[in-house]
Order: sequence, then C-alpha cells, then structure tokens
Amino acid sequence: MRLQDEPDLPAQINIVPMIDVIFAILTFFIMSTLFLTRSQSLPVNLPQAATANQQSAPLTITISIDNQGVVSLDRQPVPLNSLGERIGTLVEGKSEPMVIINADQKVEHGQVIAIMDQVRRVKGVKLAIATQKP
Repeated sequence: MRLQDEPDLPAQINIVPMIDVIFAILTFFIMSTLFLTRSQSLPVNLPQAATANQQSAPLTITISIDNQGVVSLDRQPVPLNSLGERIGTLVEGKSEPMVIINADQKVEHGQVIAIMDQVRRVKGVKLAIATQKP
C-alpha cells in the first residue's frame, strides 16, 4: 500500500521573470534609439511660414544662429569671415550640396544676409532657410 506524502500540485509556469526580461530589453532599445538621431543644428526658435516645404539633398550643411547672434557650422562656433572657406572645404568634390540656415527669429536681418552672402560665394551650393509651420 502506498501512502501519499504530498498532494499533487498542477505544474505552473511563472512568467513574471520573463516579463521583467522583456521590459529590460524594451527599455534598452528605447534608450538606444534616442541616441541614433543626428542633430546638426543648435536649438533655435525658427520663424513660422505657412508655405514652408521640405527639401532634401545628398549632403546638407547646417548653419545655426542663436538669439545672441553666435554663428555655428554643424554645431561648431565659427567666425563669420571664415564661414565661406569652411563651407568650401566641406563641399569640395560633392554634388549638389545644400546649406540650411537655422536663424533664431530674434536675429537681425542684416546678420542673416551677411551669412547668405558668405554662402553664395561658394560655387555649386544650394541655399535654404529653415522655418517651421504654424
């Protein structure tokens, strides 16, 4: 005769550790994708334009002008008088490069024109001014 020591419990699968692992992997992928975005310009308050269009080019160079008037070329501060030369070295041998000017809406109009003049001295460069839709 056989005596039963313990009652038979049905087999159970504990999924709590699996859920923890899935959330850890999900958190890793979310955090890693945040670092994949490439920002070439400094954060500025762009002026609004209802007729703004998205343009693309194989090579884009971004010039940012913050509200104090500091000029940056691809997030690196650069003096205005050497801006044309620096752009020329970046676009050397490239086809249809585009220079995008991100100017804060508080920047004086004359400074934007001076930067546009420096960019136009470089041959073969397209010029665009960044805006945002209202």
